[in-house]
Amino acid sequence: MPPTLASLVHHSALKLTVRAGADHLDVPVRWAHVSELADPVPYMEGGELLLITALKLDAEDPEAMRRYVRRLAGAGVVGLGFAVGVNYEEIPKALVDACADEPLPLLEVPRRTPFLAISKAVSAAIAADQYRAVTAGFAAQRELTKQALISGPEGLLTALAAQVDGWAALYDASGTVVAAAPDWAGRRAGRLTGEVERLRERPAPASSVVGGPEHEDRVELHSLGTGRRPRAALAVGTAAAPGTAERYAVHSAIALLTLTTERSRSLHAAEQRIGTAVLRMLLAGEPDHARAVAGDLYGGLLDAPFRMIVAESVPGARATATGGDRLGTLAETLEAAAARSGEAVLVVPEGERLVVLAADGGAAVAACVAWATELEAARTSPERAGADEDELVVGLSAPTGPIAAAAAYKQAEQSLSVARRRGRVLVEHERLAAGSVLPLLADDAVKAFADGLLRPLYEHDATGRGDLVASLRAWLSRHGQWDAAAADLGVHRHTLRYRMRRVEEILGRSLDDPDVRMELWLALKTTSTDQ
Repeated sequence: MPPTLASLVHHSALKLTVRAGADHLDVPVRWAHVSELADPVPYMEGGELLLITALKLDAEDPEAMRRYVRRLAGAGVVGLGFAVGVNYEEIPKALVDACADEPLPLLEVPRRTPFLAISKAVSAAIAADQYRAVTAGFAAQRELTKQALISGPEGLLTALAAQVDGWAALYDASGTVVAAAPDWAGRRAGRLTGEVERLRERPAPASSVVGGPEHEDRVELHSLGTGRRPRAALAVGTAAAPGTAERYAVHSAIALLTLTTERSRSLHAAEQRIGTAVLRMLLAGEPDHARAVAGDLYGGLLDAPFRMIVAESVPGARATATGGDRLGTLAETLEAAAARSGEAVLVVPEGERLVVLAADGGAAVAACVAWATELEAARTSPERAGADEDELVVGLSAPTGPIAAAAAYKQAEQSLSVARRRGRVLVEHERLAAGSVLPLLADDAVKAFADGLLRPLYEHDATGRGDLVASLRAWLSRHGQWDAAAADLGVHRHTLRYRMRRVEEILGRSLDDPDVRMELWLALKTTSTDQ
């Protein structure tokens, strides 16, 4: 389970003391955030443990503290950590009383416990919880696949019901229950025929949730199939919303049951479904299992370097009506080129997106590049200027193998995102890596990140109490060399050391962490490019 305030209080290395709200320590902590702003609420998402030293608060004013705590609680902040021995030797009574009245848990942080240690403890607990969930999800995938191969849909449903601690049922195209697990679930599933019928009226994939006072459980309904008309449906009943591991199991069951229920379709459709399962297994980090499922269907494609291609239609005035046709044309072009050269290619349509695995240096990749070049030339021609029916972007990964398929998929998505921003049809990830990262810093999301990261330092400098931003820039540019950076600034190295300690205190981050230094340097480069 995720970390809670109680687990942090019981963490022996942190030495935290509960000063208020002791009855509300079982709440999950989504993150630990440091902010000395008088009103940090605009930067809260809810679920945070807020860490402060009351640098900018009148913590001895009862009315000010009541307003402050009320705002935090209203924003979903789950607890307040107050460092004593910094600005106050002990937590002011006004703040203790305000937290007790709200109630909002108030934790006393001793001077010897840095905020960074609390952040690391929260981060480690969250990572451990996610790792457990992902590991359990992979184990569920393997068990479901094993049961599907050995016992068919019935065995798969039995394994799925055990994984989610509930029940599961499979419906055919008419909405009739054809299998259920455990045995008693058949009657419960039969009462959902009307909901299944309504789900089948929507294009696949589709899902809905049935629950409420009139139902004894929460039921998720998922359509199964790749065509416009779903061929089957899966119902999963649980006492509460599934967690991460259970969600992995449900998604795996959907993929496996889709393969099972679509066997009557044409060979090409069957190959596409197998390709979808193979792709998901590759992206889940299971290349050996992907090879076992693929068999000889894709020849040596999974044993040699391949490229990941992701194509997507861009929303526009007519993109919705024609983007799908354009994706289909691209798929046919790549499959035809591969067939002519005798090479295997894996093509997986995903709604308004197309994912392709093609041999590196093969005909399919060459055809993709040629197709994109032709489309880009047509798009920029005077008679086609401004037309939106051809709005399609393609991202091409670097050569990779099965074990790094997830990284290749991310590369292709990154390339696709750059293509969309630059108005290009196709961008190759290798071309991005060969250039400079600085032009990418103009992205609005990067600017927003940089502004949020450096704002506390700029606000500090605005008070005239030091030049932390310039000092940080000089120190980073000199790779942390104190004498050289101090000489650039014209200050003593002890002064620079003091300023860097203030930077760490204000940001709540350690400059010994290379990731932190990298983020700060990119943020500084972004702000300098923006000015």
